[in-house]
Amino acid sequence: MNARPYRAASSPGGLLKQRGAAAVEFALVASLLFTLLLGIMEMGRVLFYWNTATEVTRLGARLAVVCNKDAAIIKTRMSDMLGILTPGNIDLTYTPGGCDINSCRAVTVSITGLSVSTFIPLVPLNISMPSFSTTLPRESMDMDNTNPDCS
Repeated sequence: MNARPYRAASSPGGLLKQRGAAAVEFALVASLLFTLLLGIMEMGRVLFYWNTATEVTRLGARLAVVCNKDAAIIKTRMSDMLGILTPGNIDLTYTPGGCDINSCRAVTVSITGLSVSTFIPLVPLNISMPSFSTTLPRESMDMDNTNPDCS
């Protein structure tokens, strides 16, 4: 074994100055890697909310065509399915305007004004989601209040 490289490493211009460089490089690369990884996971969460918002409008429209007009259970069930949804974000529109349960032809349920905040380090984002709507033709609108989904 040759002891000479050790002496060269301990000399003022030797390899001893490189000690800890790998840890610093790892810290720099790992911070970028973890930020990217968290960003990918957060974008997946935003897309999950996007898909759930689509499904919530479908659920609301299905309930609106079988429940009483403007039933409170519609907005409650929609809010239960998507936690960031408030009743102020939900709009129920019956056509033609001013109709009753016998004269309504269709129901449109729409969601507007949703935004999702992300938790990406160093890159805080508040992503506004587009509006979602679903229209279905009138069904029973629960004239006799026997539908268990409406109570």
